[in-house]
Amino acid sequence: LFLDTSDAIELPIKFIPQQAGCYPCQILLKSTCDVRLYKIECVVNTDHVEAELEFETPAYQAMIQDIPISNLSSQDWKLEAILEGQGFYGPPLLNVGLGETALYPLMFKPIAEC
Repeated sequence: LFLDTSDAIELPIKFIPQQAGCYPCQILLKSTCDVRLYKIECVVNTDHVEAELEFETPAYQAMIQDIPISNLSSQDWKLEAILEGQGFYGPPLLNVGLGETALYPLMFKPIAEC
């Protein structure tokens, strides 16, 4: 599929959200011979935050750290967890309801001294 953009125009839009969430919007464009309605949805996330956890436990003994996940958006979240690293375990899925905070139980169970 080849799109000819020679007659395309830019439509700059400035969006300043008050908080994280989902913002649906409609853009109505009219001319003397055409009417078009575009529906768009802007999804705003909070700033990316990095965290560091340090686990210290005897070999072969499990330690669980509950990590709070707060959903400040306007819809429920169904999250998939992908864990990397030897000895880490946790549920593959986590549901966080609208306006709720869920705890993700991250387990570290070393199989040797490390």
